Amino acid sequence: MKQSIVIAALAAGTLAACGPTATPDHATNSVAPAAQSGALPANIAAAAADPARGDMRMTDAKRHGPEILAFAGVKSDDKVIDLIPGGGYWTKLFAKSVGPSGHVYGIWPQPYAAEARTNVLDYQKLAGSADFANVSASTQPATTLQAAEPVDIVFTAQNYHDYPDKFMGSIDPAVFNKLAFAALKPGGTLLIIDHVAQAGSAMRDTDTLHRIDPATVKSQLAAAGFEFVGESALLANPADDHSLPVFDKAVRGKTDQFIYKFRKPG
Repeated sequence: MKQSIVIAALAAGTLAACGPTATPDHATNSVAPAAQSGALPANIAAAAADPARGDMRMTDAKRHGPEILAFAGVKSDDKVIDLIPGGGYWTKLFAKSVGPSGHVYGIWPQPYAAEARTNVLDYQKLAGSADFANVSASTQPATTLQAAEPVDIVFTAQNYHDYPDKFMGSIDPAVFNKLAFAALKPGGTLLIIDHVAQAGSAMRDTDTLHRIDPATVKSQLAAAGFEFVGESALLANPADDHSLPVFDKAVRGKTDQFIYKFRKPG
């Protein structure tokens, strides 16, 4: 993991895949109506078109960021935690979608930040800039997840699988799940995107292949008190057999990924 963590940090901001259907081991329970109909809520459509996003707008067709935000239910004025925000792709979409009365808290766990210093420095320049005044950046211990206020959404893309790995301190995902639960308002949303591992593999492949079994994630979040809302198949790819590391050139940028939406009761 030490050799690939800088790449992983970049991947959190740049690596994504798309596919039309879900694979059998994580069949879709629900897909965002916006993704089905092609319509986007007005706040997200405006965010997607905002020129302040620069060339990141060119990757939306592949990454499906606007559709995923619609699936998450991002609204104007929402408060969002973007955990391990990488190159800022998601942060920029969130920031423009929630508007000036909303806020995006970009949070880097210290072990990850230590291996992704360039990304962190670039993100600190983004946070609070003229175009993204509603973004703040912080580096925190991996065992904390603190914003200045309770949030509507906790979001992380391709990083949930990192927590049990040695470089992060071999943290039980239950620790992160408890932190996310506490950070959210009642009724708030936790959205997790990650690379699919083979069914039944649990957390066996988190450090070697950078993948995790979706069923394990679902059971872990249920144990933390979250309600499973549904899944989007926007990043599913049935051609990925889940056997290769996500940075292997045969699958890089084309991995099968699950998008799970959970809700804090209340």
